[in-house]
Amino acid sequence: MAFVTANWNPLGEAFYRKIELYEMGWNLKDGLRECLVAAAPYGGPIALLKGRIRRSPSARPQLEIYSSSGLPLASFPWKSGVVKQLGWTVTDDLLCVQEDGTVLVYDLFGGFKRHFSMGNEVSQSQVLDTKIFHSPYGTGVAILTGALRFTLATNIDDIKLRRLPEVPGLQGAPSCWAVLTQDRQCKVLVANESQLFILDNTACTPVTPPGLSPEASSIVQMCVSFSYKYLALITDSGHVWMGTSNLKEKLSEVDTKIKTPPKQMAWCRRPKSQQPSAVVMWDGLLLVVGESKETIKYHLDDESILVPELDGVRIISGTHHELLQEVPGACEEIFKIASMAPGALLLEAHKEYEKESQKADEYLREIKEQSLLSEAVRQCVEAAGHEHEPETQKTLLRAASFGKCFLSNFPPEQFVSMCRDLRVLNAVRDYTVGIPLTHTQFKQMTLQVLIDRLVYRKLYPLAIEVCRYLKTPEYQGVSRVLKHWACYKVQQKEESDEVIAKAVSVKLADAAGISYSEIATKAYESGRTELAIKLLEFEPRSGEQVPLLLKMKKSPLALSKAIESGDTDLVYTVVMYLKNELNRGDFFMMLRNQPVALSLYRQFCKHQEQDTLKDLFNQDDDHEELGNFYVKASYKEKRLEARIALLQSAVDEYYKAKNEFSAKATEDEMRLLRFQRKLEEEKGEPLVGFPLHETMTMLLSVGLHKHAEQLYKDFRVPDKRFWWLKLKALAEKEDWEELEKFAKSKKSPIGYLPFVEVCIKHHNKYEAKKYVSKVTPEQKVKAHLAVGDVEGAAEAAIERRSESEISTVLSRCSSTTDHLLVERLNRAKATAAKK
Repeated sequence: MAFVTANWNPLGEAFYRKIELYEMGWNLKDGLRECLVAAAPYGGPIALLKGRIRRSPSARPQLEIYSSSGLPLASFPWKSGVVKQLGWTVTDDLLCVQEDGTVLVYDLFGGFKRHFSMGNEVSQSQVLDTKIFHSPYGTGVAILTGALRFTLATNIDDIKLRRLPEVPGLQGAPSCWAVLTQDRQCKVLVANESQLFILDNTACTPVTPPGLSPEASSIVQMCVSFSYKYLALITDSGHVWMGTSNLKEKLSEVDTKIKTPPKQMAWCRRPKSQQPSAVVMWDGLLLVVGESKETIKYHLDDESILVPELDGVRIISGTHHELLQEVPGACEEIFKIASMAPGALLLEAHKEYEKESQKADEYLREIKEQSLLSEAVRQCVEAAGHEHEPETQKTLLRAASFGKCFLSNFPPEQFVSMCRDLRVLNAVRDYTVGIPLTHTQFKQMTLQVLIDRLVYRKLYPLAIEVCRYLKTPEYQGVSRVLKHWACYKVQQKEESDEVIAKAVSVKLADAAGISYSEIATKAYESGRTELAIKLLEFEPRSGEQVPLLLKMKKSPLALSKAIESGDTDLVYTVVMYLKNELNRGDFFMMLRNQPVALSLYRQFCKHQEQDTLKDLFNQDDDHEELGNFYVKASYKEKRLEARIALLQSAVDEYYKAKNEFSAKATEDEMRLLRFQRKLEEEKGEPLVGFPLHETMTMLLSVGLHKHAEQLYKDFRVPDKRFWWLKLKALAEKEDWEELEKFAKSKKSPIGYLPFVEVCIKHHNKYEAKKYVSKVTPEQKVKAHLAVGDVEGAAEAAIERRSESEISTVLSRCSSTTDHLLVERLNRAKATAAKK
């Protein structure tokens, strides 16, 4: 603890420290010389392209990928074109930009994923310079071509190339340039000697940094902050200008006294800091500049590169990996020499307490008197998060825990959360993992992204432990990690299908929300079809199984699974797929073995494909259904000959099916059609196509009684049905004479009350009375009342001695005009009641 401030250097009102993260595990003979180097932010991996300067045909460049601690992840000879730049995406994929504008994408372990081109213009004029950048839209690539034009792609996952305007007066490569993100748009800032231009989609705008030293004749290097809010420029006069990236505000300007152009420059301002600062690197020298005229100098023993971070700059050399950053405020308050901050006093109080000294009480009293004990605990907890040494972290957290004991209402969440975060951070900072995240970076990155990184590096056990320790919801944590592990496992070639399937099922047995179909898909894509089928057996959702089975050409199994699911939509999906994939014979044969699918397909064909339905019936020798099919088809046919031909086909099929009833009925329909056609030709009445009873009604209505009677006899129409039809037709025509003849022709099978009713319906009471005498005794009362003969109805009711009929007649009598009849009915009713 006594040496916490040993590596601190003051600059203005702030302190800067350089922390050693790792002693690099790689063994580079020449260090980083002659290497093209790219390191991903947030403690990400490092890519080296070695030997690219050598032109010997036999010596190929070597592309190597390492963790931040220098442990090898991948290595392979570079067999493609000349690489101009390496860079990492936000998802830790490696981008290799070639001289011809082709960008190759590799994963963390050197596996080729895809490639894309930056356009024909770039390909023709070649790449002069390029920058890979991160923006709110994703990972972007900016190209300066040999024609001195800029081409931009803001998101490599959705390539939309933009060609930016020309820079006026640019005769050769610009002295420096950078990509900015402003107003939701990516722009390029270009320095042409002392002139600065901002290029956007439509214009090239000259800009002037406010307060830039007049001694400068050229801007030789520039860098943008991690958040794109700030900009630093260095001129050939050695002046470093720092300001906002929109070039509207100057923050400071420092004279480095070094006029040699630097190799690299990076912004070094931690979030919420009040002091701007930048790191400038020359051969053997590193300079930190801020608001004051003073600078901090570090001597470099080896070739190094700078990697800008959210809260500092990482420095990577052939032997070491370090972090240079402004000392966080809480750490400065506590560890600054002679500090009287609450956190510093609490730390001293805890030290004295461990020594069993009474000074501990004095320090605590001093903090309590100022009512700053809560603030002291907060400072210790926050400072612990910014420290890299576990012993320093523990000391600060113990002091915070000691201070909490004297507070009754201090919320524990911050302390508990910090303890958990530090345990996770110390685990991923370990040399074997090699992700040197700071607490600030971890909070910005989020836990989900960290788990993704661990999974991407195939550190599955660690990822699972982190999820369990931080109690991440299972579907976001353990289950997701296990799914990725399983997808990786099924791609291994060393083990058999049975062993892998068993291992996956055992590991994933208790995991919630895992889709085995995704894992099976990975197996299938890796050429392991049988393993994919075994894995699908563990998938409980048929809707997830079926699509992959179809993709694997396992059609019978897919159909069986769809039927087992009971989901008709899924069955239809499979059937339609098979219909398009198989020839007609094989398709029908498969359906014959699956009655449920066949039934559903028939339902579909009834509405959509009638001809296919006929083929299905033919193949199954289903004569009954074929007969029905021909009958239905006949109804849609307008030509009589064609309709009769279809009905004849139906008759033949019905006889084959030994269904004589349907065959006879269809033959009758054919005879009716021929009869209608003949009568239509003779009389000119449009009859073809109407059903039997409607035909008879039409014939009766136009006076063709003989023809109607012929149909009645030929087609064995029931007597009651025929009498009703003729009765209604004659009444409609008001042919009362013919109606009377009809009634006298023979005894009516429907009685004579209907004759009374139809006459009354057509307002002919006179004709109605003719039939009242013929009505049966049971219907006499109703018939007399229908024609308005109340007295006749009374006589009939009294004669039948029916109490209900007498009551019906009484309801129709008037007490004033029919009082004698009413008295008679009442007496009859009383007599009927006694019986």
